[in-house]
Amino acid sequence: MDRLAIVSTQHHPTTSTIPQCDNKRHNAYTLAIMNTPQLIQRIADEALLHGDFTLRSGRKSKYYLDKYLFETQPDILKALGELFATHIDDSVDRLAGAELGGIPLVASTSMATGKPSILIRNQKKDYGTAKQLEGKLEQGDRVVIVEDIATTGGQVLEAAKLLTDLGAVVVKIIAVIDRQEGARENVEGAGFVFESLFTKTDLGIDE
Repeated sequence: MDRLAIVSTQHHPTTSTIPQCDNKRHNAYTLAIMNTPQLIQRIADEALLHGDFTLRSGRKSKYYLDKYLFETQPDILKALGELFATHIDDSVDRLAGAELGGIPLVASTSMATGKPSILIRNQKKDYGTAKQLEGKLEQGDRVVIVEDIATTGGQVLEAAKLLTDLGAVVVKIIAVIDRQEGARENVEGAGFVFESLFTKTDLGIDE
């Protein structure tokens, strides 16, 4: 997909620069035109950090993609929902996102596709309905899981297992960014389809 339609009530001159939201008028930020290279640049500008980091997998890295920095930007979140939507067809019944980073992504994608969503907790709550999964899931539902950053795929595979154990069919797992560190191999090795909107290479990372 080459262009994403995001609408803004603000006027932006026609230049190659990425549209920026005026903080004084951020509540009016509803549409801008952002193409794929601009979206990649926006993500990199907001969330690509350099330094010494320890990843969830325990591996050390000289860079870190802080998903919360790009997921909390309304223009990026809306664009990602629309881009996820191009990977989802009519055979899909529901969308799923895991706590915490997958929640805003699945909400945005749900609005872009009109499909209902499921929210997956890291663990069952110990009060109320005591459920790990929030939302409605029917036996045999075809579900797409949207993920933020895929490194080894461990967390999203836990979510996929939960859904399949509850009788759903996981059609595919789609990540915003594949760090290219084993997630694809692990997800496909577990029998699921893996896709990503971007890879670390797309963001100019050569580590």
